[in-house]
This record gives sequence, C-alpha cells and structure tokens, in this order.
Amino acid sequence: MTEALTSALTTTTSALTVSSFLICMFSAVGLGLAIALVHLYTARSSKSFTITLALIPAIVCVIIMMVNGSIGAGVAVAGAFSLIRFRSVPGTAREIGSIFLAMATGLACGMGYPLFGLLFTVILCIILVIYNKINIGERHNDLGRTLSITLPEDLNYTNIFNDLFEKYTTGHRLVKVKTTNLGSLNKLKYDLTLRNAGTEKDFIDELRCRNGNLEIWMSEIVENTAEL
Repeated sequence: MTEALTSALTTTTSALTVSSFLICMFSAVGLGLAIALVHLYTARSSKSFTITLALIPAIVCVIIMMVNGSIGAGVAVAGAFSLIRFRSVPGTAREIGSIFLAMATGLACGMGYPLFGLLFTVILCIILVIYNKINIGERHNDLGRTLSITLPEDLNYTNIFNDLFEKYTTGHRLVKVKTTNLGSLNKLKYDLTLRNAGTEKDFIDELRCRNGNLEIWMSEIVENTAEL
C-alpha cells in the first residue's frame, strides 16, 4: 500500500516539450487578452484588474501543465494558493497576480522544469511590461474626474449643468446627492470624463456662474486600492 501511495504521489504526465509548452502558453495569453478586452467593453474596470485578468489564463495554464497527473503536487499547490484568501490585506489585483506569477514559476522549477519556468517568467514579464505601457484598461487617457459641487437648495439640479457637460465632457454620471447646512444646500458628486486636457479651469469658472460661487472641487478618479 505504501508503494502504491508513493507511486501515485510521484506520477507525472508524459514529457512536456518546449514547443507544446509555448503553444499552450501563448494560446492562453491570446485568450486572456480577448477576455480582458470583452470585460473592458462590457463593464468599467481599472487598469490593474484588466492586466491581471489578461495574464491569469497563462498563469493557470502553466500551473495545470506542471501539476497534471501528480496528486502530491496538486494538493501542495491547492494548499499554497489557499493561503492568499486568508491574507489580512487582500491587496490590489496587480499584487495578487504577481503572487500567482511567482508561485507558478516556483512550481515549474520545483517540478523539475527550470527551463519552462525561465521561459514562462521571461514571456509573462515582457507581456506585463507591454500591457502596462499601452492604454489597456486605462480610463480615457487619465481624463476621468470626480466633480463635487454645492448648490442652493432652491435650484433644480436635474438639468442645470447639461449644456456645460455637453461642452466640456464626453460623458458624466451623477453618483451622489447630499443635503447640508440644515438642508439649505445640496452637494452633488459626478463622475465624468473631460473632452480635452487642461480645460478644468474654464469648466469650473462656468460652473461657478451657475452655483452662486459656492464650493466646487474636482479631482482625478482614484483607483480603489482594495479591489480584487
């Protein structure tokens, strides 16, 4: 029984060739990019999450190739990856993706495939740098802004800024309304995308004429650092 258990824990699949390894990995890279682009088209997402989503299929592909047929390796990898769920601080998508990348590389080396680990690491790092340099997942060339504006309570805010939004932005969305100063003022918060860089000053000046020169502030949309 001991011999049978040892044999089961050390059994691996047939020898993996460099060509099959590269074909599988680049297929996963291409499909991962397609999934990321579709996700970006159908839902708003951060650049960090988009890049990680594009890389995960290749990372999982290598993990499966390394552990396929080895019960011992599969159990060890499952235990190692389960530790990520119980980290006290989840971290960003980029950080979690880097952990997966490092673990997959270590797995390849530990399974006796240092050449595949080297190829995987070099290719994925190059692709990561390329994805980071291009605008995949980036919000409209950093023209996304959060606008907070204060209005007197007697002004109907529903359509009061529509012409200015049409002039200075390519899209806007009212995300929050709050009353303040015992209900005499309304504070509105918008997520918007500027039409052109450097137009904040003119935009704010025209907004001031509508809200009676009350408080206005505008900032870049900050990526959520606690996202998955």
